[in-house]
Amino acid sequence: MSSYITKTSWSGKILFILTSFLLGSAETKAEERSSQSAKTVLERAISSVCSDTPPTGFSIQNAIPQSWLLNETSIPASGLPARQDIRLVLPGGDELTVEIRLAGGSPRQIRATYYRNENNALLPSVLAIADGSCVIRSARKIRYADEPWVLMDQLQGDMETLRWTETLQAPWPDGRDPGGSRVVFVDSGLAYDLPLFRDRLARDNDGTPIGYDFWDVDPWPYDGDTSRGAFLPVRHGTAVASVFAREAPNAALVPFRYPRPDMSRMAEIVARAIDNEIRILAMPLGSNSKEDWTEFAQALKDQNILAIVSAGNNGRDIDAQPVYPAALDLDNILTVTSADGFGRLAPGSNWGNTSVDLMVPAENIAVTDFRGAAGVTSGSSYAVPRLAALAARLLEQNPGLTALELKELIVDRAVASPFETDNRVAVGWIPDPDKD
Repeated sequence: MSSYITKTSWSGKILFILTSFLLGSAETKAEERSSQSAKTVLERAISSVCSDTPPTGFSIQNAIPQSWLLNETSIPASGLPARQDIRLVLPGGDELTVEIRLAGGSPRQIRATYYRNENNALLPSVLAIADGSCVIRSARKIRYADEPWVLMDQLQGDMETLRWTETLQAPWPDGRDPGGSRVVFVDSGLAYDLPLFRDRLARDNDGTPIGYDFWDVDPWPYDGDTSRGAFLPVRHGTAVASVFAREAPNAALVPFRYPRPDMSRMAEIVARAIDNEIRILAMPLGSNSKEDWTEFAQALKDQNILAIVSAGNNGRDIDAQPVYPAALDLDNILTVTSADGFGRLAPGSNWGNTSVDLMVPAENIAVTDFRGAAGVTSGSSYAVPRLAALAARLLEQNPGLTALELKELIVDRAVASPFETDNRVAVGWIPDPDKD
């Protein structure tokens, strides 16, 4: 989220007056912030929602001294809204957003977020979540420690009592390159500080891991898809990579956090893989937009890299309703979906006689999550690390294989499913991808 100055279209004169009024000097900022803490602002904002029916942005503005309403939208725009989004600028250039979810015109849940202005960049600071009676039930606070540390405290409704702390970003652990086949994982990132991964990271000659965060464009691809918001990260990559770590014990991991804000950067992922002589990309992700993958397809075409991609979990035929990159027509892509242990397409998993090459058992798979806790999960995302592990082991046995030769070796292991007789995938299923 960028500074409010770049998001408004007021005239220069009004903007100058507002900027001078709200930003002021550094000393003024500190004084204003100390007199009105994030906790106080959030409590006042949420309380005001229930004091005015229907709630409005002006009622929140009136409850918070020296705040200024920037915009207010209702969804849908006419009739009783199901949601209201309100945004205000605060003294010192901080910002407040309030999301009100409604039922029958009455609040059902309120989410108020405080953003701190640091050098004209807005950093998410505190999220308060309240019920329909405007009682705060929980809160989340992001702490920016010494770079690269970023932590998130899960708090009780008083916004002070700590429940637990999560890592959002951490420094790389010390270590040496483990050798073995290098495999890139393009996903939400990796909790690379877990003991499971510390000694499995591919490193350069200086001992620095060669993973990268293409989402935030920094060297620390820690696990967290923040497309739902900074306080609501989806931790997908660690669980997926844990399957690979178990089934390819000699391979080296290269975590790349995918570039959700700008998918054209997918071409940079291919370029970095080429620069580091990486031959396998594991990609348990996708979207419905072919345009998202244009630069990736151009970069990958004819390269000596095998991309192993997920077919997705929409429960549909992706020949008719494509998912990308699974449906890209490239020889060096291998698309896999999830089956049960008997060779039946798993419920909810995608298929396609042309677009999907293989099925792999990926239901009720043991995983390690971003906390280091053991769990069990299912889906075509978890078919990807199983096939990538097989590819890594085959490449370890014969490092001279080209990408197409490696793909052929994998495909040759497939057999016809005894239960899927209507050709829902192009080749068949591999019942034991963990066996050489």
